[in-house]
Amino acid sequence: MNTTVTVLVVYLGILAALAVWSRRETHTLSGFYLAGKKLPFWVVAFSTNATGESGWLLLGLSGMGYLVGVQAYWIVVGEIIGIAASWWLVSRRLKALSDETDAITVPDVLVAKFVDKWHLIRLVAVLIIVVMVTTYVTAQMVATGKAFSSFLGMNYETGVIVGSIFIIAYTFVGGYKAVSYTDVVQGVLMLLGLIAVPTAAIIASGGWGDVVFSLEQQDPALLDMFAISNGPVLIGIASLMAIGLPFLGVPQLLIRYMSARDDGELKKARVMSVAVLLIFLVGAVTVGVAGRALYPGLDDPETIFPVISSNLFPPIISGLLLVVVLSAIMSTVDSLLLLASSAVVRDTYQKIMGSKESDERLANYGKVLTVVIGIIAVVLGVQEPRVIFHFVLASWSGLGSAFGPAVIGILYYKRITWLGVLCGMLGGFSASVIWLMFFKDQYYGLYEAIPGFIVGLVLTFGVSWLTSRK
Repeated sequence: MNTTVTVLVVYLGILAALAVWSRRETHTLSGFYLAGKKLPFWVVAFSTNATGESGWLLLGLSGMGYLVGVQAYWIVVGEIIGIAASWWLVSRRLKALSDETDAITVPDVLVAKFVDKWHLIRLVAVLIIVVMVTTYVTAQMVATGKAFSSFLGMNYETGVIVGSIFIIAYTFVGGYKAVSYTDVVQGVLMLLGLIAVPTAAIIASGGWGDVVFSLEQQDPALLDMFAISNGPVLIGIASLMAIGLPFLGVPQLLIRYMSARDDGELKKARVMSVAVLLIFLVGAVTVGVAGRALYPGLDDPETIFPVISSNLFPPIISGLLLVVVLSAIMSTVDSLLLLASSAVVRDTYQKIMGSKESDERLANYGKVLTVVIGIIAVVLGVQEPRVIFHFVLASWSGLGSAFGPAVIGILYYKRITWLGVLCGMLGGFSASVIWLMFFKDQYYGLYEAIPGFIVGLVLTFGVSWLTSRK
């Protein structure tokens, strides 16, 4: 057994142990989906970052740095603004509302202030979550296949299947508590990897000065943050920065705030989260920028992190860096599987259909649904290996545009109405998808979260204002 495989086996053993340790929390819906709302600040902080970034960070964002150079640092600026706004504007109010109403899911929060006798808000939320999460998880399965292929020379399809088996298994066994504590392990590994790999790439290139010289010889635009080539500079910069906008509403992050032990833990978690995320993002882009100088002409820019890891480090460290990539993927997939499962079991079966079955039986249904959704994503991922960066962004913007404006309205607008929330969700989501499909190319690639959020906010507040006057 080679060194990389040995390291991988040890890592998976640690995850399995955490899953088994967490099993006692999985016999109720609150325990399986929120770890009983008992998590300390450091778990919430690392889980939020690890879940929010995924394989997109190490493969997609580093690949973007490789393709466009320093322009990718605009994404860093936008994401830091977005996560900070989410922590300071949303987290504490959302936690308070979820505790007051015994909410377990984001749709629980969305309907908490209304009498929605037809369950329309919950139904629309479930449909959006299931569709977007399936797309999102598929992108992560693609990342898994690329990681195994780059590090171990494994066939892409086999890599997707092997990686998914472990992810689905520990999520099934340990639920949200296992997911959160493995996120801490995974987040720490990601942090170390995103310090070590860019540093090694810069040193191997001869220093930052030599990186700059090499990029200048290849294309001076790689060193100019304002050298947007596919349209007006302001639109290009706005699109890159707007990647941080969905932090205000993606359900897989909102759940993290709800799972904290109390308000005091959230205050500490937000500082740690923003600081760690800054290191994550700068490190990932720098991997791509320095990697372009070191290995120009890669066929697939999204393999630059594995290429550097395999070529610049001894086998045992290379094995650890494979684990880092898998950590980024796993930390998002497990959370998304639970999110989709909760939408079906809690929101559809228990709330919409009115099931009176016991919490333990419903939690068991949730485990089965986790496996089913994971298998669907694997089948899609094997058949259609898309570009991770853009595939993830489409799902990210769809979720953020649907839920961000509605959550802001519920938390801050006293005259919010159920119809305003419903229209905001439908309008924000639809605008994001329609823009992506029909208008994005015509308007210089303007990121779909921008029109999605604008339409969502206008409808949430506008319809609420009109209907609250009756």
